[in-house]
Amino acid sequence: MTYVRCVTEMGMGVDIRGLDYTSASKRAVYDAIHHSSLNFQDLIGKSGNEMKLKVTIGIPKPNEVNGDEVLKVLPYGSKTIEVIKGGLEILNEDKKDGTLIANAIIEVSFESMIK
Repeated sequence: MTYVRCVTEMGMGVDIRGLDYTSASKRAVYDAIHHSSLNFQDLIGKSGNEMKLKVTIGIPKPNEVNGDEVLKVLPYGSKTIEVIKGGLEILNEDKKDGTLIANAIIEVSFESMIK
C-alpha cells in the first residue's frame, strides 16, 4: 500500500507544574488536532478510520512519555508515535519542579487512490 500525506498539523502542550511529560505531550496532540476539522475524506471516498496518523513528539526527556496514553487523544485512524528529544524545560530554583513544553507534529495520510 502506498500512502499519501494529506495534512500536517502542529501543536504545543505545556505542563506548568509537576513535569508530567505524558500530560504535556497529550496537550500538544490535543492542540494540534483542534486547529482544523478534516472533512475532505468523504470527497475521496474514505472514512476517518482509514486515516494513517503518525505522531512525532519533541520533549526534553523522551523516555518519560507514555506513548500509548498520548495516542488515546486521537479519535480515529491507525496511529504510531515517535518521541524525540526536543521541546523545552525550565526548572525552578530548587530544580525539583518547573515548566515543561512539548511539541507535536501529526501527519495524516490516506491510501493512494492512484494505482
